[in-house]
Amino acid sequence: MAPLGGAPRLVLLFSGKRKSGKDFVTEALQSRLGADVCAVLRLSGPLKEQYAQEHGLNFQRLLDASTYKEAFRKDMIRWGEEKRQADPGFFCRKIVEGVSQPIWLVSDTRRVSDIQWFREAYGAMTQTVRVVALEQSRRQRGWVFTSGVDDAESECGLDNFGGFDWVIENHGDEQRLEEQLENLIEFIRSRL
Repeated sequence: MAPLGGAPRLVLLFSGKRKSGKDFVTEALQSRLGADVCAVLRLSGPLKEQYAQEHGLNFQRLLDASTYKEAFRKDMIRWGEEKRQADPGFFCRKIVEGVSQPIWLVSDTRRVSDIQWFREAYGAMTQTVRVVALEQSRRQRGWVFTSGVDDAESECGLDNFGGFDWVIENHGDEQRLEEQLENLIEFIRSRL
């Protein structure tokens, strides 16, 4: 049963490691398709908002790529896991409330349970997109391995998923990335 909100024509679930470029790719797609047609949804948004409320933290600072967020990341991951264990669809339901655009880009899908929830709710309208980048490219974007973060389910939960509908290679070759985005945009437009 689909939750409240508009019925989407397409739900793209983006996943990838930290600094692979998930946000960059989803924002690029939204800028080309238009915010009236395409919504970027972040599972981490309601998680961070609730975590900030319960812990007396600055929600806006948890949304950016700051050292502030990094200082709380491990505990936020632990807290989020506890919430998901109690209710696997908790954050998924939160992000789709009131969304009216026909195309939904979920920019931070991290677990098999996230994919399962969207597939159960939206069926064949759901597609998975894996954004991959070489470690060298990720390091150039500021990634540093952090124990308890980069080896946690929030980063590794989909490593062995295997059946992605789309794989976007974001190794730093702008022309190659552009070709892949054009192919995906053509597919998206076929669903409108």
